[in-house]
Amino acid sequence: MSSRHRKKLPSVESDQHFVQMVEWLAMESKAEVERMAERRQRMNSSAAEKGGETILDLAVVDHRSGLGGRFLFSFKRRNINLPMPWHRLKVGSPVVVSEFPEASGESWTGVVSGRNKDGIQVAVDHWLDGDCFRIDLAADEVTRQRQLAAITTVKSSRGRLGQLREIMMGEREPSFAPALPDVKFRAELNESQQQAVRFALSAEDLAVIHGPPGTGKTTTVVELITQATERGQKVLACAPSNTAVDNLLEKLIAAKQKVVRIGHPARVAERLRDYTLDGLVEQHENQSVIRDMYREAEQIYRRAAKWTRSKRARGERQEMRREARELQQHARLMEQQAIDSTLGRAEIICATTTFNEDVLGERWFDLVVIDEACQSVEPGCWQPILRCDKVVMAGDPMQLPPTVLSNDAARQGFALSLLERQVKLHGDKVTRLLNVQYRMHNQIMNFSSDHFYDGRLVADQSVCSHRLFDLEQVAENELTREPVTLIDTAGAGWDEELEPDGMSKRNPQEAALVVKKVRGLIESGLPADDIAVIAPYAAQVRLVRQLLAERDSSEQGRCETDVEVDTVDGFQGREKEAVVICMVRSNGDGEIGFLSDERRMNVALTRARRKLIVIGDSATLGGHEFYQSLLEYFEQQGVYHTIWEEVD
Repeated sequence: MSSRHRKKLPSVESDQHFVQMVEWLAMESKAEVERMAERRQRMNSSAAEKGGETILDLAVVDHRSGLGGRFLFSFKRRNINLPMPWHRLKVGSPVVVSEFPEASGESWTGVVSGRNKDGIQVAVDHWLDGDCFRIDLAADEVTRQRQLAAITTVKSSRGRLGQLREIMMGEREPSFAPALPDVKFRAELNESQQQAVRFALSAEDLAVIHGPPGTGKTTTVVELITQATERGQKVLACAPSNTAVDNLLEKLIAAKQKVVRIGHPARVAERLRDYTLDGLVEQHENQSVIRDMYREAEQIYRRAAKWTRSKRARGERQEMRREARELQQHARLMEQQAIDSTLGRAEIICATTTFNEDVLGERWFDLVVIDEACQSVEPGCWQPILRCDKVVMAGDPMQLPPTVLSNDAARQGFALSLLERQVKLHGDKVTRLLNVQYRMHNQIMNFSSDHFYDGRLVADQSVCSHRLFDLEQVAENELTREPVTLIDTAGAGWDEELEPDGMSKRNPQEAALVVKKVRGLIESGLPADDIAVIAPYAAQVRLVRQLLAERDSSEQGRCETDVEVDTVDGFQGREKEAVVICMVRSNGDGEIGFLSDERRMNVALTRARRKLIVIGDSATLGGHEFYQSLLEYFEQQGVYHTIWEEVD
């Protein structure tokens, strides 16, 4: 973390800190209830979809059975001529599926198990009846209750957990082995990655791996985990999101590690479900016997409930039900033995940070690794720490912070992640920076390196000067030759506006220019799925998608809808060959709203590999110190262009 961003934390008593955590969780719960109430007020109007947490007017286009007896339903728009709206429902999101437009109809809880640009798949425990549906993001109170239980335990803990709490509250100094261990690395790592692994292995309590964009953070984390298992250690590998856990799992499988993924199988990418606890238990040698016992118990229950002409012997029904219950109990016991056997053979267990405690029982781990730790609120990280001797957190406090619904809780400190807290408390004592990045051209990297990382980032030789026209199919022209382009719209009168029937902002003229630039990239030979458009406002995302779809329908042979368009949050940890960023804000008051969150802009600016295009109004943005520095950087690089050059 840059020294300019590292502010010392105010002194807070440990007990008071955890009391605050409880209060912040309550504020989060209240904010979510209010958000859901607001969504219900909008119900069946088109405005219900504006927030990205609701999809209306859906039809089932496919269904099949999934793991654990669940049903997987695939949905698309009932009107096939309408595109799927932009939404925030990601794989693993808890949702409610209900009949539409009947607000009082039946509803079913489920989990998003898949999504693409045309549809969404949901896993449910019960069969869906109906012809038309809506899907709404559901409250995640289970996760919040698990977080609350974790911090309640931590607050009063003694022993090893008490020591870790004292270290993470700055009341005790972390310890390290006197010398870094000798390591025979299995992966090809650069010097900073090797140093980070050695340092983390030498830590006796806590270590932080700081991985700026494109520096191979997860590769480094996987090597650390592999080295730990070679030393006979049991590892719990966690991340806040299912996507991040899947990323870890996939790399651990490639490293030939004995790993089990716990959690709802519908939250796991389909290609990885054979490594879930459910999938592995299904393959257990006793599973056929367990299934037969459950099936027999169900048949006995049905016979007991069945009406017969002849009078049953006294107590016969009760005896049959008792027999069925005993069969179920034996089946559950055998099932638990299969689960224990499967987990016992694993060297590594992968899970989200807020896993089901009952699944792991009393298991203890030598090491807990939390990847993408900066994206979790602090209580989310304490749950895995309850089970370990040592913790290593990996992430980048200069990228996206945790998502906090309550503005008051965020302002009071709930948006400060546990990793960032450790960096502020202990600094370089516990932290190692990965400083070689393998994604961006130097010109794309340098501004973020200077502003956020004290100029310490270095572009690897393989990427430092690569450009779009180096790709075999891409033509060389002005658009593909320059790695960075700024288009300043100041003076053009391209004012922002509120989306009709919504509260989100958009800029139609900027959106049209974005589409023009995207089209130029495609015409130069760059595949559409190598291009991303990032906008800070959902309304602009919807507008750009609409314009791209209109171009696709009017011109055969084009595939501009394959361009990925999303908000900044959707691109954390991602990259594309070319990225177009449109700032949207353009007004006479210099108001930039949440563009003032520099960390979000850091994410946006560092997604491109070979080409970055930024479109914005310098008159509006330039009043903010960060954007003034960014504009000066573009001018120094000779990549500044006015909108009048585009018009000509």
